[in-house]
Amino acid sequence: MYSGQKSGLNQYQKVNSQSNAAFASPHRLIQMLMDGALEKISRAKGYMEQKNIPKKGEFIGWAISIIEGLRVSLDFEKGGEISENLNALYDYMERRLAEANSQNSTDMLDEVTFLLSEIKEGWDAIPKSIIDEHAAKYGHQPTNHITSTKI
Repeated sequence: MYSGQKSGLNQYQKVNSQSNAAFASPHRLIQMLMDGALEKISRAKGYMEQKNIPKKGEFIGWAISIIEGLRVSLDFEKGGEISENLNALYDYMERRLAEANSQNSTDMLDEVTFLLSEIKEGWDAIPKSIIDEHAAKYGHQPTNHITSTKI
């Protein structure tokens, strides 16, 4: 694919992601952030294995930023102990990603991928009826048709 087509595809994907985020439920936004962080970690691992240090650092930094976004979005008042535990886990993942970057450790990237995948698996398993009930209770739109977009 020549660079003009690739650039056009990248722009389309960016607009598509932004459009999906604009209409996504809060539940779906969290899913999108988790998907995005996992994708950035995967890409960072690839760059690490290729010894592409600038790109590795860029993608690890991006993953840290996404996880920080997940962390600061926690509602400690409504989430109680679960929010406290997630806060500690997100903080740990951010530190491990920073260590993975400085030590070029794919094992540390794999550890964070495992942890975040476990959280995402639980998040994805929440039944639609509970998501819709929560959306109605807090004035959000019910879940929509958006099912898979990466940030």
